[in-house]
Amino acid sequence: MSPALADVHPEDTQLEENEERTMIDPTSKEDPKFKELVKVLLDWINDVLVEERIIVKQLEEDLYDGQVLQKLLEKLAGCKLNVAEVTQSEIGQKQKLQTVLEAVHDLLRPRGWVLRWSVDSIHGKNLVAILHLLVSLAMHFRAPIRLPEHVTVQVVVVRKREGLLHSSHISEELTTTTEMMMGRFERDAFDTLFDHAPDKLSVVKKFADGVYLVLLMGLLEDYFVPLHNFYLTPESFDQKVHNVSFAFELMLDGGLKKPKARPEDVVNLDLKSTLRVLYNLFTKYKNVE
Repeated sequence: MSPALADVHPEDTQLEENEERTMIDPTSKEDPKFKELVKVLLDWINDVLVEERIIVKQLEEDLYDGQVLQKLLEKLAGCKLNVAEVTQSEIGQKQKLQTVLEAVHDLLRPRGWVLRWSVDSIHGKNLVAILHLLVSLAMHFRAPIRLPEHVTVQVVVVRKREGLLHSSHISEELTTTTEMMMGRFERDAFDTLFDHAPDKLSVVKKFADGVYLVLLMGLLEDYFVPLHNFYLTPESFDQKVHNVSFAFELMLDGGLKKPKARPEDVVNLDLKSTLRVLYNLFTKYKNVE
């Protein structure tokens, strides 16, 4: 490593010998995909905590003490953590963080997640660690959001050695693809189809608002779907999710297995998810006249 003091923040001059600190390179923070990732996660947290009257404006400043993370996990998991509500001291904050993160780890470990955060990194306002944690939570709880894929940032690692500050740059991958992050590693015929003809599949976008799916189920099962059960001309994201969710319920009633796709995936124009839903319909009803 070579000295690169232009990358170093003033507070890093206070590092102890061999102590290390990391930060996101300023140029990476200006990347549109990185900004989108932060915004999507911020909006998601605020949506989840709207009833708590909590508004998160800056991830590293608002999440480091464990208070918001506690409320977020309790809301998502439907549980109550045994921690003090308000803690001002650093020791108290870290104890709360320890309890919250242990609960997170209990949820994520069985799923094989690589845990890229710690009490010290979260409390130290390490934005990379905080983002890794939030992405994992969003994927585990199947958040109704669309994370930008393949978000990578350059991280500056600063270390004090023999009284001098040295820095190096490493690449940190924050997101891969939605399917990889959801743990769907197996490839199937749909992956092959997308490899060879992705431009031929835009036709499935017409199913994104759920209207055709609902009407199609009525036709296939030979019944009339009352118009008050769904939105015939949906305008908002939530109305479209309602329609697709309702169509999934009709599929279950018709004897189909629960779709692997989430309603949000279909609404978000995830073509592969939509194709899987349509293929399930085809295999069941292909002989219907």
